[in-house]
Amino acid sequence: MEEAMAQSQVSYVAGQIVKGTVIEIRQKEVMIDIGYKSEGSVPSNEFSDHDEEELKLGDVVDVQILRLEDREGMVELSHEQAIFKQNWENIKTICEEGGCIKGRVKAAVKGGLIVNVGVEAFLPSSQIDIITPRDLDVFVGNTYDFKVMKLNLERQNIVLSRRELIEEERSAKRAKLLDDMVPGDIRKGTVKNLTDFGAFIDLNGLDGLLHITDMSWGRITHPSQMLAAGQELDVVVLDVNKESERVSLGLKQKEANPWDKIEEKYPIGSKIAGKVVNLMPYGAFIELEPGVEGLVHVSELSWTKRINKPSEVLKAGEDIEAVVLGINQDDQKISLGVRQLDTNPWDLAEEKYKVGAKVSGKIRNLTSYGAFMGLEEGLDAMIHVSDISWTRRVNHPSEVLKKGMDVEAQVLEVDRENQRISVGIKQLDDDPWDKIAELYKIGDLVEGKVSKLASFGAFVGLDHDIDGLVHISQVSEERVEKIKDVLSVGEEVTARVIKIDRSDRRIGLSIKAATYTTEQIKEEEAVLDALKPGEDLVALQHAFDTFGNDDAETTAPAAKAKEEASAVEEPETLAKEEAPVVEAPAEAETPTESEEASVETEAEAKGDEAKPSE
Repeated sequence: MEEAMAQSQVSYVAGQIVKGTVIEIRQKEVMIDIGYKSEGSVPSNEFSDHDEEELKLGDVVDVQILRLEDREGMVELSHEQAIFKQNWENIKTICEEGGCIKGRVKAAVKGGLIVNVGVEAFLPSSQIDIITPRDLDVFVGNTYDFKVMKLNLERQNIVLSRRELIEEERSAKRAKLLDDMVPGDIRKGTVKNLTDFGAFIDLNGLDGLLHITDMSWGRITHPSQMLAAGQELDVVVLDVNKESERVSLGLKQKEANPWDKIEEKYPIGSKIAGKVVNLMPYGAFIELEPGVEGLVHVSELSWTKRINKPSEVLKAGEDIEAVVLGINQDDQKISLGVRQLDTNPWDLAEEKYKVGAKVSGKIRNLTSYGAFMGLEEGLDAMIHVSDISWTRRVNHPSEVLKKGMDVEAQVLEVDRENQRISVGIKQLDDDPWDKIAELYKIGDLVEGKVSKLASFGAFVGLDHDIDGLVHISQVSEERVEKIKDVLSVGEEVTARVIKIDRSDRRIGLSIKAATYTTEQIKEEEAVLDALKPGEDLVALQHAFDTFGNDDAETTAPAAKAKEEASAVEEPETLAKEEAPVVEAPAEAETPTESEEASVETEAEAKGDEAKPSE
C-alpha cells in the first residue's frame, strides 16, 4: 500500500525519460507500464535498430513521455527518442573528453557513409581509411570505432573519422618499429604503390622506400618489371632515420653481390659472351650476367673502320663476344673491346707491305693533295700528287687518276704508329731525266703533239712522257701575237731541241729552227739564254704550272727574238693584265676525317719538299 501510494505521488510530465516494463507485445505496438494510472504504447519498429536481443515480456526499457493521455486515455511513449536523447548526452561527453564512439555503418551515400552511433552521423569518404576506398558498399553493416570530428548541437549534425584512429594506431606502431628496427633486419612488407624511382613498402604501420637501384643487381628500367601493388615480400633494412621517420629498404641485398671477386671471374684479356642491353652515342653496354655489365667504347669496335656510333654495327638484344680490357671493382665498371677479337692489320702492315714492294688496288678516293688506294679491307695507302709522274706536273690527281681505277704502285713508307702507308706510281718506272743525255741532244729533230697552250708559248708532248716548251718567239720567223692563232692543242708539230736544262728538268724546243743549220741553232739557244729573269724557260714553265690549264692562256712575257727583244713588255705588267683564275677539277672530293688525319703529316712534308718539277 505504501509503494502504491509512493508511485501515485510521482509526477509525470511530457519529455521526461522514465523506465517502463514490457507487459504486452502487439503487432504494431508494445505496451509499457511506467507506473502511471494508464499504460503507455511504443511503436514496435522503434526497437529493431537499438536492441541487439529480441524484445520479450518483462523487459525494462527506457522511454520518453511524449503525451500523458491521447484520445483513448493512453500514455504516448517513444523508446527511440529516449535512446536518441541519451546518446546525444553521451556524444557530448565523448567530444568534451576527446574519446571515441562505436557505431554501425547504416548506408552508403554520396561522398561517404551514414553511421548509427545512437544517432545518425556522417563519415566522409576521405576519413574512412588511410587511402580513400573506391567501393563504399563493403563497409555497410560493419561496426567500427570512430572519432567525433565535428558536432553541431543546434542542427544535431555529427561528422566522424575512422582514419584518425587508424593513423594514431599506426603512429604508435611506427614509433615502436623505429625503436626496434636496425640496418640489416629482414622485414615483411606489402607493396603500397609504385613510382618511377622505386616502390613504397608498408611495414605494418611504417612506410619504407625501396629504390629502383636496390631492387636488383641487374638492369631494370621500371619497378613494375619486378613488383606489383599489394604484393607481399621480404626486404632488407638498409638505413633508419628516426628523426625524419624514413626507412631505406633493399631487395637485391638478400642475394650475393655479383661484383664480389669480379676480377677472378673475368680476368683481363679473357674472352666473354654477353648481350647488348643499351646503346649510347659513346659506346654499347653488354650484360655479362644479371647485375654485371661492361662497356664497349665506340673506339674499340673496329681496328680500321671509322664508326661514329655503336648503332651502326650493333643492335639492342644482340648476343656478341668481346675481350676484357680493364676492371674497376670499386666503381663497378668493366671495359670491353670487340676489335681485339681480330688481329690488328697494322701489326702486320710492315711485314706484309715492305718498302719497295709492288702493290695493286683500286682508287677509293681523290683529294686535292693525292689519291687513296685500297690495299685490303680497312687498309688504304696514299699516293701523293707529287708521286704520280716523273715528268708531268700534276696539279690535281684527277688529271691522271679516276675513282675506281685499278692501279699499281710501289710502297714508299709504312708508319705503323700513325697508321699510314705511302705509295708512289712513278717509282715503278725509271726517271727519264736520269738518262736525258741519252734520249735527247741539242739539235735533235723531234716530233710531238701540242698538249697545252699559254700566252708565252706551247707545250709539246714528247716520247718518254716528257714535255718540251716552245717559246712564242720560237714558233715562226714572223711575229706571233697570240699563240692560239698559229697552234692548237692536239696538233702534231716538228721541232728542234735547242736547250736542255737537266737540273730544272726543262727542254726548250723551236719549231722555226726545224730547218736551221747548226750555227743557226746555236744562235737561237743564245737567244733563250739571254732572256731576262722572269722570262727564262724555268720561270715561264713555273708560271704555267701554277696558273695554267688546257684551255686557259697564262700570262708570261712574250720575248721576241734578236732585234725584237727591246719591244717586249715588262713581265710584271703582263702578269697583272692576263693572269686567269683557274678552278679546281670537278672530280675533287673532300677526304674523310680519318684520311685527313692519316696523311696530314705526309701531305705537309710533301708540300715542303723542293722537288725539281716545282
